[in-house]
Amino acid sequence: MEEKVYGGRAAAKRPERPLMEAMKRGFLGRCPNCGKGNLFRAYLKTADKCPECGEEFHHHRADDLPAYLVIFIVGHIVVGAFMGMEALTDWPGWVHLAIWVPVTLVMSLALIGPVKGAIVGLQWAYYMHGFGDEDDQTETHPELGKHS
Repeated sequence: MEEKVYGGRAAAKRPERPLMEAMKRGFLGRCPNCGKGNLFRAYLKTADKCPECGEEFHHHRADDLPAYLVIFIVGHIVVGAFMGMEALTDWPGWVHLAIWVPVTLVMSLALIGPVKGAIVGLQWAYYMHGFGDEDDQTETHPELGKHS
């Protein structure tokens, strides 16, 4: 089994990819490589590959990170706004529910795609999860590995 090298030695062998540009392109739903092709083929489904440059996306592993980040972002905005309005007004609870539940839903649905795109862009820029032309192997039982 070939030894995997992380950090400086591994990164020195590859050309640097622009992180912020790749994340911006992904946030806008574009290919992190060329910025022209669509990253998504449906609402949250990434395309298998870029129709413009051929960069493959099928192996990305955004998993739950976009959802966690959206919860973090929307939660801070909505809770802060709710608490501010609660301090400034004497609205009943049903008015707050009528305002903040739809705001939370709309913000969450609007941000989940762009945040997922930015995560895919980050993975592409850092050669993560198959974007570096190597197989992504998962250790399911590291405790069963070699013993010294």
